[in-house]
Amino acid sequence: MADATLLIACGALAREVMALKKQYQAIDLKLICLDAKLHNTPAQITEKLRQKIQAHRAKHTRILIGYADCGTGGGIDRLIESERAYGEIARLPGAHCYEFYAGTKHFQQLADEEPGTFYLTDFLVRHFQTLVIDALKLDLHPQLLGQYFKHYRRVVYLSQVLDPELQIRARSAADRLGLHFEQVHCGYGLLEGVVVQTIETGYEDQTDHRLLA
Repeated sequence: MADATLLIACGALAREVMALKKQYQAIDLKLICLDAKLHNTPAQITEKLRQKIQAHRAKHTRILIGYADCGTGGGIDRLIESERAYGEIARLPGAHCYEFYAGTKHFQQLADEEPGTFYLTDFLVRHFQTLVIDALKLDLHPQLLGQYFKHYRRVVYLSQVLDPELQIRARSAADRLGLHFEQVHCGYGLLEGVVVQTIETGYEDQTDHRLLA
């Protein structure tokens, strides 16, 4: 008999998934995370997922991939298609975490309203120095700031929790980039619906690689 549903997720979702597990204590879910820094090299995400799936497939016939497309150019969807013969498998909806947190319709409204938007989540706020400033070498080469962000007009913080400290840090990040700041509280968005749906009811649409929320 198969073990709990396996969620192989981006490390950027670990805190949120654990919060959902605590909130929905009855769900039977095993979490394995990949390094969030893979988002800097999205071409490597699919192969890393493949390795984890193959290592754990014998014990889990139901697998949820805790990624949207995330810059893989359909690579995750192709991987899922190749794994369908071995059991139920699907990924989170949307192109990236901003979309499944905000919801597709709301995210599209934000994008249409201002295409030059730089998005933050709770995870990105916590790791802004490492993932943005250090990764882009902006402390070493401050002149690059204008080149990287010349087409951006605002920062939108898609918050998962209402934490005053994170709000301050998010606003500081916007100031650091010289951009207008806005906050949109999303909670866990589609992530919550998908995780609960997957564990409680299974995958409703196996014609689509994405879980429907």
